[in-house]
Amino acid sequence: MKTKKILFVCKYNRFRSRTAEAYFNKINKNKNYRAESAGVIKGFLPLDKTQVRVGKEYGFSILGKPRTMDMEMLRKFNKIIIVANDVPKEIFSYWWYKDKVIKWEIPDGVTGKSVEQNKKSIKMIMKKVDALVKDLENRK
Repeated sequence: MKTKKILFVCKYNRFRSRTAEAYFNKINKNKNYRAESAGVIKGFLPLDKTQVRVGKEYGFSILGKPRTMDMEMLRKFNKIIIVANDVPKEIFSYWWYKDKVIKWEIPDGVTGKSVEQNKKSIKMIMKKVDALVKDLENRK
């Protein structure tokens, strides 16, 4: 079976999509699936240190340079998961990938927010990823 690729998307690829990618790749045991992440807008701000630290507390790293999606990238993925409440699903309306899109309404952890607010966002993402991984295990 050819490896299926999942793309987690948020606004800037600084927190939510990176968290989903890192957590998915940490817990997923089904080697037929792998995940990456990207943002819909090119971000220039550095990663938030609090968010990076909170991710480490949960056993994964969101370090690295943010990526921005493009049309060519989108064609390579079997599933696109919007990990954001501020990215409209309609931007993925092109015929070759519109049926691949799922939207999770995850609010932004927002730079400068408290550790507890960031933990709340991470827990929401982890719960969604846990359900996704369980679903993929049932497809073996």
